[in-house]
Amino acid sequence: MRNIPFVSFEKMHTEIEEEVIQKFQKVYRNNIFIKGKELEIFEEAFAAYCGVNYSVGCGTGLDALFLILNAYEIGKGDEVLIPANTFIATALAVSYVGATPVLVEPEERSYTINPDLIEEKVTSKTKAIIVVHLYGRCADMEPIIKIANKYGLKVIEDAAQAHGAMYRGKRAGSLGDAAGFSFYPGKNLGALGDGGAVVTNDKKVAEKVRILANYGSKVKYHHILKGNNSRLDEMQAAFLNIKLAYLEKWNQDRKNIAEKYFLGIKNNVILCPLPSDNIFDCIWHVFVLRTEKRDELIAYLLRNGIKTTIHYPIPIHRQKAYCDLADKKFPIAEKLSSQIVSIPMYYGISEEETDYVIEKINGFK
Repeated sequence: MRNIPFVSFEKMHTEIEEEVIQKFQKVYRNNIFIKGKELEIFEEAFAAYCGVNYSVGCGTGLDALFLILNAYEIGKGDEVLIPANTFIATALAVSYVGATPVLVEPEERSYTINPDLIEEKVTSKTKAIIVVHLYGRCADMEPIIKIANKYGLKVIEDAAQAHGAMYRGKRAGSLGDAAGFSFYPGKNLGALGDGGAVVTNDKKVAEKVRILANYGSKVKYHHILKGNNSRLDEMQAAFLNIKLAYLEKWNQDRKNIAEKYFLGIKNNVILCPLPSDNIFDCIWHVFVLRTEKRDELIAYLLRNGIKTTIHYPIPIHRQKAYCDLADKKFPIAEKLSSQIVSIPMYYGISEEETDYVIEKINGFK
């Protein structure tokens, strides 16, 4: 029986193995592991890639969002709008600064926050909207920006799954006031451990994020803010410098796989995601199907040697950590969480394997 994993780094990491080893040796011999030259190079390159002026490396994608909110002085008594279907880190960042996350239902087909439902959630306490570019597809930013401008709100991009995704010709990270990225290994641009970055065109925010992430210090032992420790280390920055040069190639491979799925999957009980178009250029961090027979499909594919996963099986308001939201109703988010399943999508999956996945999905009754 075949064994097709949900994700594999084997081909990607085999192709760059010599570069990674050489870079490791260089950093190791330099004996500078925090705030070194590799980080400077990566921050400059990643800012240019995203189409912004500033990039600040940090510890994780969650930290990136937390640092942005902190830099904007959003905290106790404030509210931040976030989508009801996202990874819990989006909500946690809001909670960590003492603010209240206010959930907004997603659009049923795009899975991203529904712009038509945002304005009704705005109150005098609302300070920002965190939009999540989910699964590698950007949120519909144009109407969101209009609402934000109307009420004087900051727009923060959670771009943890959107390295290279585009909206109306602009890359994720350049669409709002500031954006947080994750470099968790499974991301399209992944480190060999945890990592994150804040990107922005706002010089003051970039400077404040850098200080906050370094114990609130700009000059060693002089602490001007109550910060924390969240830095992208030199080794991970070095690895990311290598990978960034390959990102467009790897993203294009994902787009090719997605195109095969779109052309090949023909099963009337299974719904594919929305494809890219001239507004949304998706980079397919994951490829998410929907079916009312989700659990049966997962079991069927597993019997045929195909691994899957769910992004995400429990909405935020149903998580024990957010039991204070349990009385809220978000039927679309709940519906999606009960129907979605992510199928194999990674650089290096072969055409034969992709065809096999399509064949088995089409054979599901």
